[in-house]
Amino acid sequence: MSTALWTDSKFYGPELLQVADSVAREKGLNKDQVLEAMEGAIQKAAKSRYGHESDIRANIDKKTGEVTIMKYLTVKDPVEDEFNEITLDEAKKMDPNAEIGTVFTTKLPPINFGRVAAQTGRQIIVQKIREAEREKQYNEFKDRVGEIVSGVVKRAEFNSVTLDVGHTEAVIRRDQLLPKENFRVGDRVRAYIADVSREDRGPQIFLSRTHPQFLVKLFWQEVPEIYERVIEIKSVARDPGSRAKIAVYTSDANIDPIGACVGVRGSRVQAIIQELQGEKIDIVLWSDDPATFAVNALAPAEVSRVVVDEENHKFEVLAPDSQLSLAIGRRGQNVRLASMLIGWNVTVVSETEALERKNKEYHESSKAFMDALDCDEVIAHLLVTEGFSNVEELAYISKEDLSSIEGFDENLAEELINRANVYLSKKEEEIKKQLSEKNIDEKIIELDAFSNSDLLVLANAGILKLDDVADLSVSELVELLPNLSDDEASSVIMKAREHWFK
Repeated sequence: MSTALWTDSKFYGPELLQVADSVAREKGLNKDQVLEAMEGAIQKAAKSRYGHESDIRANIDKKTGEVTIMKYLTVKDPVEDEFNEITLDEAKKMDPNAEIGTVFTTKLPPINFGRVAAQTGRQIIVQKIREAEREKQYNEFKDRVGEIVSGVVKRAEFNSVTLDVGHTEAVIRRDQLLPKENFRVGDRVRAYIADVSREDRGPQIFLSRTHPQFLVKLFWQEVPEIYERVIEIKSVARDPGSRAKIAVYTSDANIDPIGACVGVRGSRVQAIIQELQGEKIDIVLWSDDPATFAVNALAPAEVSRVVVDEENHKFEVLAPDSQLSLAIGRRGQNVRLASMLIGWNVTVVSETEALERKNKEYHESSKAFMDALDCDEVIAHLLVTEGFSNVEELAYISKEDLSSIEGFDENLAEELINRANVYLSKKEEEIKKQLSEKNIDEKIIELDAFSNSDLLVLANAGILKLDDVADLSVSELVELLPNLSDDEASSVIMKAREHWFK
């Protein structure tokens, strides 16, 4: 923009509108934004001529290009600002109807810019236009978070890659690039818009090639059924550059969601794999049944059984010995991605290990019944086989239910229940005796969250005061008392901390 434009008032007219129109087209801005910047420059120059303290405003007629410079004065008595206020008497001379608060405007003569003023005006316009460009860029991209954008590498540095994405720049930080991925200036790159922030130096657009949703959006582009929402992507898990799992579902019985995502001879999924530098992708069928979904998520491994803990959102998966390493994956990758995909904690054990553990638990439970009830091995085995895991369960069962077990009669059932209650009474007395020697804080007992046996476990672990409980983490408390769920442990700890906040 030539400074000559600003050195002669004769350019205040159609020529001014032509320049504004040209700049607006060049910068991709609204013409009104350019005219507003010009008004700011003229206003600053006018204040330099007529006084910086004065309320002087410039206006450009958007039809004719005519520039009007006005000075504003407010009627006030007494006058506090001599540059912007006049007395009521002075105002009456100009308008007999003037009163306190009336605003007078005075038209000032056009000004010719000197070289310094012209340069200053040009700088103001450039600054205003740059601000308008930044705002336009921010508004353009702020609603595009979650989309894929394509750009050309403008700068490739050690810790980031800068892309030219149209009229602005976007950055991919090193941790958002795939491992061993290197780009050169001029390379075309696709990436996911992860975040757009407004900063002093302009809008910052942050891209990612490791974000899980980048994989989702690639499937949206490659698989028409997903774009048309016939197939739904339920969840995704990624180990960027190495492996990914994606769970898909369709309510249309005539469509194979996995086959549609793979494509003819793998054409669709292979296009995505190439974009992700060879990242392997497991496409699995989503199910609303947690156990079925867990089995699918561990593909390509085959598992034999799933034990579901819905309360704590945990799975224990039994896999044949030959499938164990495949189910776990290299460095635990397969089971870790399956956990991320499901959103539950997944543990994989071999059938041999599960059988050994079951046998161990069986013998330990049998011995515990033999010791507690003073019964023979056959009765103890029968109780364990019927699903009894501790003496407490036996103490609270009815005589009729217990005698219904094959090999038990009413007399034996009654005797076993009596022995169970005697054992528990003795055990409770022993726990109380040990507790009395531990000097545990009464405030822990008042939490009303622990049984006497729980309190003894805590005391033996050195948890004697309320603050000791409050200082525990959820995992530490659950480790001490496995009978508590994570939610229960969290609730107890927060209750123990209440006095901190009072």
